[in-house]
Amino acid sequence: QVQLVESGGGLVQAGGSLRLSCAASGLTFGSYTMGWYRQAPGKEREFVAAISSGGSTDYADSVKGRFTISRDNAKRTVYLQMNSLKPEDTAVYYCAAGVRGSIRYWGQGTLVTVSS
Repeated sequence: QVQLVESGGGLVQAGGSLRLSCAASGLTFGSYTMGWYRQAPGKEREFVAAISSGGSTDYADSVKGRFTISRDNAKRTVYLQMNSLKPEDTAVYYCAAGVRGSIRYWGQGTLVTVSS
């Protein structure tokens, strides 16, 4: 049974930082591209960042220069370091695992709230 468990969300003031973690189990972690998506109230889920099995990264334009995705294959964990947070970053953040451009698994999400 595959599980992706996010943690690290919370309430932070604008300009602050948070680090999200996603612990994976039940899958060959090193073979998957891992990603973060987010969904703000009343909006569709959107891509935030991804890291391939080889370590290549990709970011949404809205977070480039502020967010950093990384992975620790030994710990089967992917991270999202979020700096210079803005109120518009407020959303539920979801971890995702995929291969060949297709998302196979989703986490349950963790709420990030940025106050102005």
